[in-house]
Amino acid sequence: MQILWFDELSSTQTYLKDKLAKEELVSPIAIVCAKQTEGIGSRGNTWIGLENNLFFSFAYSRDNLPDDLALESSSIYFSYLLKECLEEMNSKLWIKWPNDFYIKNEKVGGTITSLSRKNLICGIGLNLEKSPQGFTHLDIKINKKDLLDKFFKKIENKLSWKQIFSKYKIEFERSKSFHTHYGNSRISLENAVLNQDGSLEVNGKRIYSLR
Repeated sequence: MQILWFDELSSTQTYLKDKLAKEELVSPIAIVCAKQTEGIGSRGNTWIGLENNLFFSFAYSRDNLPDDLALESSSIYFSYLLKECLEEMNSKLWIKWPNDFYIKNEKVGGTITSLSRKNLICGIGLNLEKSPQGFTHLDIKINKKDLLDKFFKKIENKLSWKQIFSKYKIEFERSKSFHTHYGNSRISLENAVLNQDGSLEVNGKRIYSLR
């Protein structure tokens, strides 16, 4: 995995998509910056990027990812791999469905995925030492390069979605104390049922991660 480091970008995801579209970069490739001024969050929101936190986006050809990994499962898949890396470093971070990183009951970051031609694009933001109001930061000190090297090595091991899902479905029980947003609605996850592809059955409706 080639990793390009920047001091500041408006958005690692926007930069990466633009360079891939112009064929100035090719996957697999990762973009990392120390400060992000217009980061992309969930539901069209802006992710506030305080300096020296972790902001990165990466692209993989779908041909180089596990055969059983569907687009709608990818946010959980990549989030869980990063969670495992941090867990191995003694963090207590966990994943609230479908793509939010939490420490205890407070959000510390998130994942957003999209498809661009044959490439799966994933962007991740993680508060390391500073956090905007209403959020928290990671519970351990890390070296960014060490974490990313560990993370991309896990991706290259091509663990199947089935393997990751078998572990995530246990952790999903923690999400049942929370809500999620779907469209313009705020939905309780208390009685939600997790499906094999990572989608939910809530009040008779099937809900997919839209990010």
